[in-house]
Amino acid sequence: MELWVRTFKPGVLVLCMMCAALSGCSGVRFVIDAVPAEDSLAETEVLADDGVSSWGGAKIALIDVRGLIMDGRRPGLLADGENPVAAFVESLQKAGDDSNVKAVVLRINSPGGTVTASDVMYREVNYFKARTGKPVVVLMGDIAASGGYYLACAGDEVIAHPTTITGSIGVIIQTINFSEGMRRIGITADSITSGPNKAVGSPLEPMPAEHRELLQGLVNEFYGNFRGIVTTARPGISESDIGWVTDGRVVTGQRAVEVGLVDSTGDLHDAFAAAKARAGVKSARLMKYHRPLEYVGSAYATSPVGATSSSAEINLLQVNLGAHPTLGSTGFYYLWDPAAW
Repeated sequence: MELWVRTFKPGVLVLCMMCAALSGCSGVRFVIDAVPAEDSLAETEVLADDGVSSWGGAKIALIDVRGLIMDGRRPGLLADGENPVAAFVESLQKAGDDSNVKAVVLRINSPGGTVTASDVMYREVNYFKARTGKPVVVLMGDIAASGGYYLACAGDEVIAHPTTITGSIGVIIQTINFSEGMRRIGITADSITSGPNKAVGSPLEPMPAEHRELLQGLVNEFYGNFRGIVTTARPGISESDIGWVTDGRVVTGQRAVEVGLVDSTGDLHDAFAAAKARAGVKSARLMKYHRPLEYVGSAYATSPVGATSSSAEINLLQVNLGAHPTLGSTGFYYLWDPAAW
């Protein structure tokens, strides 16, 4: 086992050494070596057509969006993670500045995130297309729901795996209220505010009807924007289907094709082919963006730009926002959150 040390916080090196010692592995060695001071994006070829030149040939950029979409650093185990929005924009800039990159495959595996961060990334894709003229093909992974689907609407073509979970078109504000439990043990809250609506959403006092109405109005406004994005990007959705398609439910990739939420089912090879076709090139190399020293053994390497090893777990059981130190327990989200059902 080798341990490569790049940058670390006080105590991290000691912790790594202790973990290695406790693991009981034989042949353990520690390698402390010089690493590039520059941490700008690198690229690795993960797929290529036969005969394509590695010098000056056409390239398709593979950009991954994984995990919660948020405008803030995601927490890591030994160091702070990246800001997904910043990392995403950096990837688009690299693809735009490289004249050999003819198109982008945007692979999304996300349940969504905050309203504003989702909208920022959606807008950045549109700015990228307008500035460069390069097409963007979206490939949905395990899940591309809510804010993940919102982002997908910026693509020129959307491909989903048949088993992808997508949809969840809607908005949620998850509030928690402790007032009843506090009352039972003799504790009451008494907020002193500058106005009648300053304490909207407070978890310490019962929510009055007028506060709920205010929050519902904001949710309705954000939802109207989301639905407008969908109807503009997906004009093939029929009038008879648009109501239930945008009511917050999730569907499989196969069902999404049937109702017009996505264009087709397929995989990475299909997305690569679609990107080449839209760019008007017959052969190209698919280049995955990543940070220096990250091992990329294939297109499915699990260390995309902006991800951390301890990002919030996303599965069909729980998306635990309440325990997330950055998102917290309240806020407006384009997010599929099964835990709220």
